[in-house]
Amino acid sequence: MSESERHDEEGGVSVRTLDIWVAAAIMGLGALVMYDNWRLGAGWSSGGPDSGYFPFYVGLLMLISSAIVLVRALALRGPRERFVDARQFRLVLALLVPTVVFVAVTAFLGIYVTAALYLAYFMIVVGHYRARIALPIALGVPIALFLLFEIWFLVPLPKGPLEYWLGY
Repeated sequence: MSESERHDEEGGVSVRTLDIWVAAAIMGLGALVMYDNWRLGAGWSSGGPDSGYFPFYVGLLMLISSAIVLVRALALRGPRERFVDARQFRLVLALLVPTVVFVAVTAFLGIYVTAALYLAYFMIVVGHYRARIALPIALGVPIALFLLFEIWFLVPLPKGPLEYWLGY
């Protein structure tokens, strides 16, 4: 069995496929940047560069560099290297999903309560720490951050019901 057949049987996405999709997406983004800044004015006027001059050329560099990646990926022959296998993807999701939940829940519970839950989850579930070690840290760090930002630096961060109940 050839190397590419073995990778195809194992599933997953190849590096080549990802290169093609990401290059195409960045080309689209570069084209959008160029279009919008051309609309604003990407030329040179009597007062110097127009407001869209430099961003237009940044978009052009994005378009050209991603086009090179796309052409190289399309020209690639031979065995397909897998970008990630199922086990690696599960590890990424074990970090990504709680982080997305953290961001979403922060709007409702505030950053300090959400940070305590997030730290406890990672220490107990991912890090396999005992609760008697993880919980004091998961509570202590947000309390220390609350004191640092809210009391000493007077920098307000997103708060939830608990902080409002405490008068903050």
